[in-house]
Amino acid sequence: MVNMMISVLNLFSIGIGPSSSHTVGPMKAAKSFLVRDVGPDLTQITRLVVTLYGSLAYTGKGHGTDKAITMGLTGEDPDTIDPASVDISLQAIHQTHTLRLLNTHAISIMPTDLVFNKKELLPFHTNGLRFQAYNAAGTCFREAIYYSVGGGFIVHDQDTQQPPKERDVPYPFDSAAALLAHAARESKTIADIIFANEIAMRPEDEVKRYLLNVANTMHDCIYRGCHAPLQTTLPGTLKVRRRAPALYARLFALGHPEPQHPEALNWLNTFAMAVNEENACGGRVVTAPTNGAAGIIPAVLEYYQTFYPQHPVSEAGILTFLLTAGGIGILYKKNASISGAEMGCQGEVGVACSMAAAGLAAALGGSNAQIENAAEIGMEHNLGLTCDPVGGLVQIPCIERNAMGAVKAVNAAQLALAEDGKHTVSLDMVISTMREIGNNMNTIYKETSQGGLAVAVNRIEC
Repeated sequence: MVNMMISVLNLFSIGIGPSSSHTVGPMKAAKSFLVRDVGPDLTQITRLVVTLYGSLAYTGKGHGTDKAITMGLTGEDPDTIDPASVDISLQAIHQTHTLRLLNTHAISIMPTDLVFNKKELLPFHTNGLRFQAYNAAGTCFREAIYYSVGGGFIVHDQDTQQPPKERDVPYPFDSAAALLAHAARESKTIADIIFANEIAMRPEDEVKRYLLNVANTMHDCIYRGCHAPLQTTLPGTLKVRRRAPALYARLFALGHPEPQHPEALNWLNTFAMAVNEENACGGRVVTAPTNGAAGIIPAVLEYYQTFYPQHPVSEAGILTFLLTAGGIGILYKKNASISGAEMGCQGEVGVACSMAAAGLAAALGGSNAQIENAAEIGMEHNLGLTCDPVGGLVQIPCIERNAMGAVKAVNAAQLALAEDGKHTVSLDMVISTMREIGNNMNTIYKETSQGGLAVAVNRIEC
């Protein structure tokens, strides 16, 4: 469990694929080491060694962790890096064996400077990174450990014992019960409560502008995924073909996406798969709340904007959707984890499904009780979901799993809206159960590609 102040704006971060914990987090950690830990002594570095532990060691190559760390060391940030420039930059670095730290200080690099340690684990989290900077005398003069804890969040080893001070917000909450109590006492929606907390931390215009940019980025990702060239394959040894462009073309031939379309559900599948195929290619995506589950919330949001004519789409509706979904995501981040390496895929696809179900129920005018019920249903039927990517790649079963998660989210919202919100299992109960299952789950099913589907296909790249 990570104790930190969480903002919806941090939960929905914009970055690149294929993984928030294995790509986005390590890129941030690499740059942070040079800025925070080395600082003005940057020019003393002659050699830099990075050691990966746990899930990062097992599936780092398939997830592009090595590439992400390299880009982070050059000073790139996941939210601003141009995805199209990554391979070009990496090719130049590998040809010259030279890396310009923060794009200012050049050092020579060797393949042995990146170590995949599959034998040890660091204490705080399975996704650990150790950075060691050496000077001309061969002395390690600076060392630090970072943890990539899911969703692009990173934690410095020094901060694991001293959690960041929580910022003051009008409605602090650590449980769904507390969140619902705030809303009932103030006669507000869940989205109202989350929004009030957000604008206590930053200007109102900034919050709205960021969330609308998140929605636009999600839409653009769907568009790119649907309009990619037909019959192209995704990176990696599996040679998985893109399916969203062909699905899109077939569905569009039957008519524009609208409520009367004969295959509305297949549009939802297409939206989700389009995002995760973009993610698999290292494209621009929104961590929602992770990259491995990045297709679910965008797909359900797009579905809401397209297939519910009785609820005209407005900025307010989009904000309600994202604020509510983000509030539910905060509960999982606070009380369990959104890391597949800790919880299995229930912590990624399961959480995204729960968030999307709540967001859709809220956007469709559901009561707070119905919204909480939708979130609970969304997770209840993802409990125990394993994270076993074939070949260490975020492709099989991840892409189809996002489509399934989106369908479950819509159904969960519809089931909740059909009732009055009263139900036996609370969201807090299901989050606690998810954490218990994740803690008891065998590590071979938690993003190590050592079990499950990952070994059913005999092509492991990790």
